[in-house]
This record gives sequence, C-alpha cells and structure tokens, in this order.
Amino acid sequence: MSIPDFQSIMLPFLQVLSDGQERSMKDVTLILAQRFALTDDELEEMLPSGQAKLFLNRVAWSKTHLKKAGLVDNPNRGKVRLSAAGHKVLELPSQSIDMKFLRQFESYRAFTKKSESQNEPAESSEETLEESEATPLELFESSFEQMREALADELLSRLLDCPPQFFERIVVKLLQAMGYGGQFGEGKVTNYSQDGGIDGVIYEDKLGLDVVCIQAKRWQGTVGRPVVQSFVGSMDMIRAKKGVVITTADFSRDAVDFVDRIEGKRVVLINGKQLCQLMIDHNVGVSIKGTFALKEVSNDFFEEV
Repeated sequence: MSIPDFQSIMLPFLQVLSDGQERSMKDVTLILAQRFALTDDELEEMLPSGQAKLFLNRVAWSKTHLKKAGLVDNPNRGKVRLSAAGHKVLELPSQSIDMKFLRQFESYRAFTKKSESQNEPAESSEETLEESEATPLELFESSFEQMREALADELLSRLLDCPPQFFERIVVKLLQAMGYGGQFGEGKVTNYSQDGGIDGVIYEDKLGLDVVCIQAKRWQGTVGRPVVQSFVGSMDMIRAKKGVVITTADFSRDAVDFVDRIEGKRVVLINGKQLCQLMIDHNVGVSIKGTFALKEVSNDFFEEV
C-alpha cells in the first residue's frame, strides 16, 4: 500500500483517538503506520528536500488541520486527545474527512484564510494549481504562512508548559536577540522574591543609565489594567522609563488604553501571538529545518549578452 496523503489520514487519526485517551504523537503515528500496512521502506521515505520523513510529515499536517478545526486537542506537550467536537464527528453514520469537510468549522476557515465564497480545496496539488485563481507563487506563500502559524501554535504550547523562571529567561533572551542591550549592555532575570512586579531588566549601556524593565507571565486569561498599572508603578523603583509586558494570553482594552495615556514612560504590550511571531523572526526557540531559494531569470544577465 502506498503512503496515504494527509487528508486520507484525517479520519483514521480521529479513530485512533476514539477511546478518549491521551496519546503521544509517536504512538499515534505507529498505530497509523500499522493501519495503513506501510513497509519499513515506505516509513523511511523522505520528502524531496530530504529534511523529513514523508509519512511523519503527513501525519503531522493531518493533526494540524484537525486541531485547527477543533477536532483534536493538545492536553500536554507532545500528546493529543479527541475533543468533544471530534467525538461528534465520529458519531456521524458515515463520513470522509478532508479539507472540504473541515471547512464547516469556523476556526478552520480562519486558519485557511478563505471565505465561504471561494473554491473548496481540491483533492490533490495538481487540481489545486489548475482550479485556483492564485499563481504558484501565491500558493507557495500561502502555504508558508500556514506553516508559520502552525509553528507559532507549537511555540505557544511549549511556552505554556515551561517553568515560570525559564519563561522569563526566554523573554530576556528574545529582547537581546532583537537588539535591546546593544553591544555593551546586558540582560538578566530579577530576584523572584523581591522583584516588585519586574521579572527582568535590560541594561542598554554599561553604566545602566538606560534600563528596560520586563514583566513576563504565562497568564491563561486576559491581562487587565491593574496588572499593567502595578508594573508601571514598580518601574519607579529603579527609575526606569521603558518597559515591556509580555503575556502568553492577551490584553484587555483598558490595559491598552492605559499604556497609551502614560506620561513620562514608554510601555509596550506584547500578547502571546506577537511573542511567538517575534521568536520566529529572531530565531529564539526555533531552528532552521531547511531553506528554499526562489529564483527568477536575471534580465541584467541577458542584456549583457
């Protein structure tokens, strides 16, 4: 049996989780490989880039699409579980699950960035190229953005799972990677018992005349004005005029309005989505898996001939 495409894996993926138990992605992949009766050679087959195994890559993408539709959850790092919506889908008398089927879920439509009026995703890459009004370059860039969003989701999951002190060190490292601290500055995490709401500081010069205060918390809910206002007050303890509040969640409108009205200080709010995008942009917590050079004909070369 040949290696199934990632859409053909979707229904079996849900069926593996039908008992409601948490399973590691490694175990799910192993069960799926047995279900599809894949040979050792097929399991070792690589993508054209040689950067990843073909079947593992397709299982991972199947999981990403199912998660975006809300049919599977990630209760713990590296673990998956069938969601309530996933149970309802499996209760249907007969169904096949593919991208077209998943478009009934609003969260999935938002992920694919396609409206209800657009063409449904085709069953194969060849049909996608033939039926889509987008150019190959547009399709490539759209796929790249989806991969980036999936990476950001994985990053956020890891950030929520790491210890608080480690999370604070990540934030300091990110700001340094962004250039804060300059050539001679430094960054550090503060004393946890007496930080006054300040979790880290960046010294932008050797003498510490220019200081950036940091508050970094793995909040689950919305961060309101009282938290931000307390942090701004704590900045006076070290006479700082600059501050950054970073959360894995989001900020309330009152919190955003408050920092816009502060006089004498500059405070920036960064939510979970922005944090993950910045980590990707500045290579913090991520590594380059592969590079693709997009080339075009050089007009200058042929004009010289």
